[in-house]
Amino acid sequence: MDIIVAIDLIDGKCVRLIQGDFKRKKIYNKDPLEVAFLLEDHGISRLHLVDLDGAKKGKVVHWKILEKIAKHTHLIIDFGGGLHSEEDIRLVFENGGHMATVGSIAVKKPFLLKKWIDIYGGDKILLGVDVKNNKIATNGWTKFIDFPLFDFLEEKSNHGIQKIFCTDISKDGVLSGPSFFLYKKIIEKFPNIKLIASGGISNINDIDQLFELGCSGVIVGKAIYENKISLSHLKNWTKKRNNNNQIC
Repeated sequence: MDIIVAIDLIDGKCVRLIQGDFKRKKIYNKDPLEVAFLLEDHGISRLHLVDLDGAKKGKVVHWKILEKIAKHTHLIIDFGGGLHSEEDIRLVFENGGHMATVGSIAVKKPFLLKKWIDIYGGDKILLGVDVKNNKIATNGWTKFIDFPLFDFLEEKSNHGIQKIFCTDISKDGVLSGPSFFLYKKIIEKFPNIKLIASGGISNINDIDQLFELGCSGVIVGKAIYENKISLSHLKNWTKKRNNNNQIC
């Protein structure tokens, strides 16, 4: 299971929101590259870089930060937030993104998402599904649609999506624990999709449980910035799991 650390960007700074509310933000670091260096120094290899300004405006804003981190680190970066056009997805891949994270576009322009999957491959597109009270959120969690979650996932799976991350917005930024039951149902219904858990992770035990559920990855954010989980703990967790796999 991949440990993926999130850096959320507003005004070029590392922030965290509470339950997706732009009015409830906290700045943790003014320099995203500094945070990226720290992650790499502690053995983290995966970065979830989120352009919250882009998500709100409907177009990529912070592609230069992506370029800078990609240029100066070896992190495997998925970048999302505001990918709504051919220009947006081109910016991601031309500036060092390994995967493009899409969300709203999958709802609003499914034909365009299908086109991108055909061009870049299903392994290069990471579908972000944000849910609150069983409703799918779009536009930086500011709008909701009436589209049953499992019907939506089935449609995207049929279109070639191979990887998704699912965030229960009610859990995000409050350190209350992830939506284990929701993830269990998704894994059971869609065993061929690689599911990444996101939102609510507060301690190493949460990560252990997600691993046991069969998640292919977990995105950790606020728990690190609030010192609930140290980067050293994550490094040791990964090393322990790798050693266990070698023994098996």
